[in-house]
Amino acid sequence: MCLYVDWNQNADSLAVALSDGSLSVVPMREDRLEVSEQWTAHQYEVWTCYFDRARPHLLYSGSDDCSFGCWDLRESPSNAVFRNKKTHTMGVCCIAQNPLEGNMLLTGSYDEFLRVWDMRSMMKPVNEKSLNLGGGVWRLKYHPNIADVVLAACMHNGFAIVKAGAGDATIMETYGKHESLAYGADWQTSEAAEHNTNSSVIATCSFYDRLLRVWQPENLVNHPTS
Repeated sequence: MCLYVDWNQNADSLAVALSDGSLSVVPMREDRLEVSEQWTAHQYEVWTCYFDRARPHLLYSGSDDCSFGCWDLRESPSNAVFRNKKTHTMGVCCIAQNPLEGNMLLTGSYDEFLRVWDMRSMMKPVNEKSLNLGGGVWRLKYHPNIADVVLAACMHNGFAIVKAGAGDATIMETYGKHESLAYGADWQTSEAAEHNTNSSVIATCSFYDRLLRVWQPENLVNHPTS
């Protein structure tokens, strides 16, 4: 099964995470999709994959085997730039890159931790800080205009807005009006939101209750934009 898909920065290629532990790269052709490369990246399901926004030849992946890895697509088959198997104690569910600071990467895991990584040493990235969000961190989405604010879907513990910048990672706000697994979360992007953080709007959805909610955070008023 295809479990996750991510566009590269040029929007001319897709990465696909597969349930058999494989990753696929699928370039966009004029009239078709065609797999250019596929390889076994992990032992178990690959829950997420993510193209580096500044270095599109690098592809990150996270898996149910508790590992977080990076692959150099200039090599064929792709070579592992690194594979971290020690930091996460459960499956790695999501990856996000700071839109203004390309050397900062976030991972979320079933072990309930959001982790902040310093990627300047690509062969051996450093886990700078961690924050327990009280539930498996299934999805992470950076605010479209505030570089250090992240929205997290925390499965059994609802949703959280996190400040993850130069200082310690901290929870700014939580949202618990879903009564089921918190899975889907995203920010609204609009021209109005670019100039006014007071207009930040969030959509969230949950699993068993099939519920979609649209809401505004309370604690982003007067927060400086990027």
